[in-house]
Formats: sequence, C-alpha cells, structure tokens
Amino acid sequence: YLSIDRVVAHEYFHNWTGNRVTCRDWFQLSLKEGLTVFRDQEYGADTYSRAVTRIQEVRALRAGQFPEDAGPMKHPVRPQSYMEIRNFYTMTVYEKGAELVRMQHSLLGEEKFQAGMRLYFKRHDGQAVTCDDFVQAMQDASGIDLSQFKLWYDVAGTPVLDCRGAYENGSFTLAVKQSMNPPFHIPFAVKIGDEEQVLSIKRPEEEFVFRNLKSKPVPSLLRRFSAPVILNYPFTDDELVHLMGRDDDAFNRWEAGQRLAASIILGRKGAPSRAFLDASRSILSDRDPAFAAEALTLPPEAFLAEQMQVVDPDLLHSARNELRLALAQGLKDELLSKYEKLRVAGAYSPDAVSAGKRALRNLCLGLLSELGMSGLAHAQLQQADNMTDAMAALSCLANLDCPERQPALDAFYAKWQREPLVVDKWLAVQSTSRLPDTLRRVKRLLSHPAFDIKVPNKVYALIRGFASNHVRFHAADGSGYAFLADQVIALNALNPQVAARMARGFDRWKRFDAARQAKARAQLERIRDTAGLSRDVAEIVSKALAG
Repeated sequence: YLSIDRVVAHEYFHNWTGNRVTCRDWFQLSLKEGLTVFRDQEYGADTYSRAVTRIQEVRALRAGQFPEDAGPMKHPVRPQSYMEIRNFYTMTVYEKGAELVRMQHSLLGEEKFQAGMRLYFKRHDGQAVTCDDFVQAMQDASGIDLSQFKLWYDVAGTPVLDCRGAYENGSFTLAVKQSMNPPFHIPFAVKIGDEEQVLSIKRPEEEFVFRNLKSKPVPSLLRRFSAPVILNYPFTDDELVHLMGRDDDAFNRWEAGQRLAASIILGRKGAPSRAFLDASRSILSDRDPAFAAEALTLPPEAFLAEQMQVVDPDLLHSARNELRLALAQGLKDELLSKYEKLRVAGAYSPDAVSAGKRALRNLCLGLLSELGMSGLAHAQLQQADNMTDAMAALSCLANLDCPERQPALDAFYAKWQREPLVVDKWLAVQSTSRLPDTLRRVKRLLSHPAFDIKVPNKVYALIRGFASNHVRFHAADGSGYAFLADQVIALNALNPQVAARMARGFDRWKRFDAARQAKARAQLERIRDTAGLSRDVAEIVSKALAG
C-alpha cells in the first residue's frame, strides 16, 4: 500500500515538477525526476514515519545506486552523453538526484529551501529549464553560495569521507578527508556531545574542534544520512553498541546496527557477540515497531558484497544466514512473545501504526522460520486478511525446504491467478528463494501460464528477480549467467528496453573470482555477438565488458 501511495503522489507531483516546469533537454532528466522523487519521499515521511522512510531510502540507495556509481554504467546525475537515453532512467538520475535536492535542503534549512522552491516556480512556470536554473533559484533565495555544489551534478562516483577523532583536555577534534578531486561541497550533519550542526565540507581535508566537553564523546556522524557518501570512521564495537541503543538520531541508531552486523558477517562468519545480541533484544522492545523492524533487518548481500575485495557469494550467504540463525536462537522467547503481542485486531488498515506492527511481527516470523517453524508461517498464510502478511508468510515458506512449501505456493496461485499484480509477487517470491533448486524452478516457470515474456512486469518479477538473487545468480558453475544471457537475447528481439535492463544484472561481474569472471565474460560476449543486437543492449554489454 505504501509503495502504491508513493507512486500516486510522485505522478501527481509531476504536475509542477515535470509538467509546469520541465526539462530543456534529456541531459536535465533529473531536474524533474530527482526533484519529484524528493517530493514523494517527503510526502512519505510526513504521512508515515520520517525515520523509517529515510532508512528505507538509504538501504535502497546503497543496494542499487552505490554499485551503479562504481560499475560500468556509472554516470553523473546530469549525463554528458548517451548512446540510448532509455538506459538513463536509472537510480543515479532518480534516487541520487533526489539526494542532491535533499543536500540543498540540508545546507539551506527548511525556510530558505521553501523560499527557493517558490522562486523556482515563479521564475520558470511554463518553461523548459536546466538543473543549473534550479540551483540558481536556491542560491538566489538563500544568499548561500552553491557554485561548488554544482559539481555533484556533473561528476560521477560516490564520495568517500575518511574521518578520525581525537579527544584531549575537553576538546574533540574531528578530521575529515574527502576523496573527490576537485572537492565537492558536502553537508555533513554531526552531533558531538550536545552540539549538533551541519558542517560544510568544501576542501580536501578539514578539521573541526568541539570544546567544553565533560568527557570523551561518541561522535554521531552523517546524521539523517545528510549526504550520499561512504563514511569511514574507526568506531569500536562498544561505541557502535552505544550509538545503536542511545543515539537520538534514529537513522544513526540503525546505521550503527548495520555496521555491527556487517562486521559480524564479513569478519566473524556470522557469529555475534553477546553485546550485539543484547542490543538487538533491546531494539526488539523499541516503542516504534516500524523502526525496530528496520533495525533488526540485516544488511542485504548485494550491499555487503561491495565491501569485499573479491566477492565470495557462497561464503557471504552462509555467514549472513548464520547471523540470522544466531539471532533467532538467542532471542527465540522474545520473538515468539512479540509475534503474539503484535497481532493487529480488527479490519485491515494501512495506517502507519498498524503497518509498523505488521512489519515487526513479520520480521519476527522471518527469524523464527530460521528455527524450522514452518507451521507458524503456514498458519499465518492461511489466516492472513491482507497481502502484507500473506506475502511475508509465503516468502518464509519459499525459503524453507519444508512440506508446507509447495502446497502453499499452489494454493496461493489458485486463489490469486486472476490478479496479475499478485501473480507477479508469486513469481518473484520463487525467483528470489535461497534454496539450491531455485534456477531449476525459475526455468520451469518460464513455461507456466502465469508467465509471459512479452509482459515487462512478468519479466521483472521472474528474470530480474532471479538476477538479484545474489547467491543463486552468481553460482560457481556459471548457470545463472548462462540463463540470464539466454533471456537477454530472447528479449532483445521483443523489447530491447527491457532486455537492456535485464543485462544490467552483469554490472558487477568483475568483482568476483577469476573463474566466475571467465564464465560471466563468455556470456557477455555471446550477447555482444548476437545478430541484430539493439542499441539499448549493445550499450550495456559493451560498457560491462570494457568497464
């Protein structure tokens, strides 16, 4: 419901940002899309939970846009050139473009930002303009120099902030070094002790001193994710546990938990410390169940893979599952109790409070399923009066080798086979299953009445769903790569735009071991050498091979 609500809001907001004021040329695509994404994000934050909405935005950005910014299809928010414009309806143009608008909001503050929006509409109503025109309106309305900020629009890549802190005699010195050359103008929201401010990082290296502190602080950095950057700071585990439990910025509480979970998965093969389990137990009792559900969701494998020198998808998958199992075992009683207490009585309602309760209850169900409690998931599926609960239960069963799995999938399809959007969910829940036989099942579903390769949403659900299945798509034998290449070649003759989007599944192939790289390269070359290859697919594949 929330995603549908946001899409409707997005398209409505285009009446102003896209229609009344539109783009001078395709290079300015983010002028309307990035700005409108920012507006629908703000609508979601105001309507539901600002903290949870921000966390969900950042999770999606890191899982999709950060790898894009580091891959063969990296491009600025305002591209300098293109072979096929349809390939630039990307997360960089949309989601990173929205982050650029948000950073201007952070630098200006709410009052001046709104003044800038009013000036932008007043100046340009009925005109086709550029990203520079938008920034100029913000600068003129606020009196804040944004000339250096414009680099964000024209330079690709994710900036890295390397930070360190030193405490002495009541003063804390924060040193910040940025990776961009020439340097970007980066809003860096921090809180040191009781002092909170948005620092403007504008030079390659800078230092900021915070005085009159009574004790060594645990710095709260990049609050609310004030800029789309990678932050490096040598937090200790104890400091992260402190932030996870006590930071007054909800985003940074979540971020601390993500950093701890990532270190456990990548450095300890999924074996958590007692402190992490205790902190997770405390989060489970947070007064905001929607936040607790986000905070207890582990970082996705695609995000974790970006932090490995050479990606080992099997080891990564195993370690992440080990941590899920450890959480389930360590918190079993609390998870069962919370699952029962969060049952939402009465008729279904999409309101934020009810949605938050459902989110945490389904998080509990997912962890409990790691203990083999398939009966609990099956019972929820049979009793569910809303799609959120039904899909959560079906997803649990789809990831378990249990007797209820196939009957549940069959019954769900029988019930919903005349609802195409629900059938898409049914396809996706199978293509993203972690079970070893997933590719065989996906191949079988290609000939199922529910699937039609000429319908893009079916392709996205089944084929793109499988390409996002990190451990199964990147199988050591190369079978996942061969399957995707087959589908890209077939789609190229039917719908080049959709084929190109599927080919993006190969973007990060050079991050893996030599054997997997060889198998991926062979499939990319097979696509490249296909007779009648479209410009759409040719651009993606040629850049992937060259990147």
